[in-house]
Amino acid sequence: MISKGMTTMAIKQINLKKVYTAIYQEKETSKLQLVQSLQMGLSTVSQNLKELEDQELILKTGYLESTGGRRAHLITINKLARTSIGLGILKDCIHLVHVNLYGEVTHKQTHPIPYSDETPYYQTIGKLVQQFIEKNNINPDRLLGVSIAIQGIISSDGESVSYGPILQNDQLKRSTLAEFIPYPCRLTHDSKAAAYLELWHHQELDSAILLFLNENLGGAIMTHRKVHNGLQMRSGIIEHLSLNKQGPTCYCGSRGCLETYCSIHALVSQAKMSVPDFFEKLRAGDDHCQTIWKTYLTHLAEAIRNITVIVDGVVIISGHLAPYFNQEDLTFIQHYLKEIAPFPLTRENIILGIEGKYTPAIGAALYNIADYLKTMMV
Repeated sequence: MISKGMTTMAIKQINLKKVYTAIYQEKETSKLQLVQSLQMGLSTVSQNLKELEDQELILKTGYLESTGGRRAHLITINKLARTSIGLGILKDCIHLVHVNLYGEVTHKQTHPIPYSDETPYYQTIGKLVQQFIEKNNINPDRLLGVSIAIQGIISSDGESVSYGPILQNDQLKRSTLAEFIPYPCRLTHDSKAAAYLELWHHQELDSAILLFLNENLGGAIMTHRKVHNGLQMRSGIIEHLSLNKQGPTCYCGSRGCLETYCSIHALVSQAKMSVPDFFEKLRAGDDHCQTIWKTYLTHLAEAIRNITVIVDGVVIISGHLAPYFNQEDLTFIQHYLKEIAPFPLTRENIILGIEGKYTPAIGAALYNIADYLKTMMV
């Protein structure tokens, strides 16, 4: 509702946002459809469409089927009017992605570069980002920024890594990366970026738990469609749930953390083969691999049992391992939960992430897109 005290300029801005929002949500529409759906005058809609077109924020992409008379233009959002780059930093490689205003990945790359908390490494990162932009003809003037997903807990002000034993990068500053990346930079925890991606793709989600199955295990908790951070940004660090006090030693110094049972590192160490080789043999019926995998899934289910008595939500299995899961694996987890959990999950409440190893980089890039859309939509 428009307040009586609002200025003409403010009203025009609201109307512009309403038109942009309608086009964004409909994906394809026409001037007449906008007039009808927004209950605006034809001249008001026409004026706003012209302004949006002049700013190259919308496109005319074709025509509606004729119903007699002049055919109406199809109007869409210019998905590349603003874009974002996501950078995922891991121990042995980096992932780069470029996403448009709908969060669609237009380009992605992986570079096998071992992490080093030293200036030459960050200089290399900056060069690779610039090469990525140039190679893929990304318009730097439309780039909202570069969001960096990294293994490590990020400080509440977003300016540094406050806990980073995996990469040994405690106190890494955002400004260190920004020195070599000439675009606005954001620093985010990889697991929380992965959770943000799932919220983007699953608009129906309210509360959820993310199990991030990468080289090192991660996790995140979502409540009321927000990633929960906690007092010191440590909420959802499920990798340090203790399953066995006499278990293997975790990188955190404790024994028997979930990390030591359900990370890719733990799986590969036990199987003594690569992830692709392991799953090829597993799906071919290899007894040794099947034993290892059932033990893995059992530990994963035990963790889910412990988490879901605290957070009542959908369980999302995400990360590098997610594409290797099949329906039989999810059914195994569900059936085991029926045996051990007071409140077992239905099969529909266990879902798989879709982006695999690029998940954190994509999720990180989406933060920039979401911030921009907040300025453009009502």
